[in-house]
Amino acid sequence: MLDCGSGAGRGILVVEDDEQLQTALTTVLSQHGYDVTVARDGHEGLEHVEREAPWLVLTDLSLPGKGGMEFLREVRTQGYQMPVVVMTAYGGVDVAVEALKYGATDFLQKPFAFDRLEKLIQQLDDDRGDPRLEISRTQAIPAYEEPREGFLTRDPKVLRTLKMLDMVAGSSATILIQGESGTGKEVLARHIHRKSTRAHQPFVAINCAALPDGLLESELFGYEKGAFTGALTRRAGKFELANHGTLLLDEIGEMSLGLQAKLLRVLQEREVDRLGSRQPIPVDVRVIVTTNRNLAQEVQAGRFREDVYYRLSVMPFTLPPLRDRPEDIQLLAEYFTHRSFRRNHRPWNGISEEAMMFLKSRPWRGNVRELENVIERGVLFAENGPLQVEHFQFDEPTLGSGTTQGPSGTIWEMERDLILRTLGQHNGNRTHAARTLGISIRTLRNKLREYRELNGGVSLGV
Repeated sequence: MLDCGSGAGRGILVVEDDEQLQTALTTVLSQHGYDVTVARDGHEGLEHVEREAPWLVLTDLSLPGKGGMEFLREVRTQGYQMPVVVMTAYGGVDVAVEALKYGATDFLQKPFAFDRLEKLIQQLDDDRGDPRLEISRTQAIPAYEEPREGFLTRDPKVLRTLKMLDMVAGSSATILIQGESGTGKEVLARHIHRKSTRAHQPFVAINCAALPDGLLESELFGYEKGAFTGALTRRAGKFELANHGTLLLDEIGEMSLGLQAKLLRVLQEREVDRLGSRQPIPVDVRVIVTTNRNLAQEVQAGRFREDVYYRLSVMPFTLPPLRDRPEDIQLLAEYFTHRSFRRNHRPWNGISEEAMMFLKSRPWRGNVRELENVIERGVLFAENGPLQVEHFQFDEPTLGSGTTQGPSGTIWEMERDLILRTLGQHNGNRTHAARTLGISIRTLRNKLREYRELNGGVSLGV
C-alpha cells in the first residue's frame, strides 16, 4: 500500500484519453492521498505541467493531437525534471528504450496491475526523501552506487543509460557500448551481466586489440588437436567458455575484416567451428562489444563490415567522456581517495575544495583511468590533512613550476573558467552551481567577488 506521507508535493498529472482508465487511475491515486489532475492529450498536459508543476506525470504514448512521446520530449526540453512514467499497450523493449531516451523515468505495459503502479509510485515517493540522492529543484537524481564492481555515476545522461540497460539486461540482444578509452566500458559490461538472468553464469572478456589475427581467431573459436603446428591438445574458445553466460569483445573496432566475417556467422547461427573441426558446436552466449572508435565512420571508411555493424548495434549506447560529467569527477575522486587511503593504510583525510575544483577543471583525456591514477599518486604524496592541489603532480609543461602561484597561474584560470562555465550551465543559479561544483555557497560568493575585483569591479555576466 502507498504511504501518503506528509502531503507536501502530492500532485500527479495523468495524461490519458481513455475515460475509463482516467477514472480508475484518479480513484486509486486519490484514495492514497494524491491530488490528481487529468489531461486528454499532450497539449493539455503541457499546460498543466507549466501551471501546476506536478511532482509526477503518468502519460499514455498513444494520444490524439500531440502524442505522448512528443509531450515527453517537450517536457524535458523545457527543463522540467519531475518523474515521467509512460504507459502504452503497444510495443515492447524498443518502445521502452525510445521513451527512456527521451527522458522517461519508467515504463508500464498496458494492461498493468494497479499494485505494480502502486509499488512504482511508492518507490518514486521514497526516493524523494532518500539522503543518498543528489537533490535538484523538482526531482532527485540518485547516485547509482554499487559495491565492488558497480558503475558509479550521478550524471543524468548516464543514469538514463543505466535505466535503459537495466530494462534490456534480461534479453539476449547484443549490446554495443561506444566511448573513449578509460570511460568505464568494461565496468558497464560487467554491470549488464550482473543485472541479467545470466548473472550466475560465466562472464568472459577478450581484448581484440591485444592479439594478432591468427591468435585471436583461435582464442575466440578454439581448436582441435593438430589443427596447426603447436596445437597439441583440443582447446575450447571464448565462445564455448562463455556458454549460457556473457562474452565481452573489447575494442571490436580493431578486428580484421576477415575475422569479422567469421564472427558474423557465429552471431547469426549461434554456433562456432573450432579450427580443424568439421562439427559445429551450438552456443548460447550474450555478446557485448565495446569500442573507442565510431563504428559508423569505420564502416564508411571501409575498415568495418556494414553487415557486422548492424548485427552488433541492436542496442547501441555511448558513454560520455569524464570531462562532460563534472558530478562524476567528484563522486569518483572521493571513491578512489577512500580506497587508496585504505589500501595504503593511511587515515582518510578527504580532498580540499580547491583540490576538488582543480580536478574538475582537468580535461581528463585518459578519463576515469587517468583520474584513478592521479588520485593514487596524490595519496602517496600526501602526509597529513586533506589532499591539496600540490599533491597532484602532472607532466604537462603548462602545469610546471609556479603555476599554483597567484591569479596569473594556470590552475587559478582553470578554476575561474570552471566556475563561470558551471554558472552558465545553471543559468546563473548559484545554489545549483555550487552543488555541482561540490563547494559551499559562501565559497562560491567569495570566488565571484574575487573575480569581479580583479576585473575592475565590472560584472562577469553571472
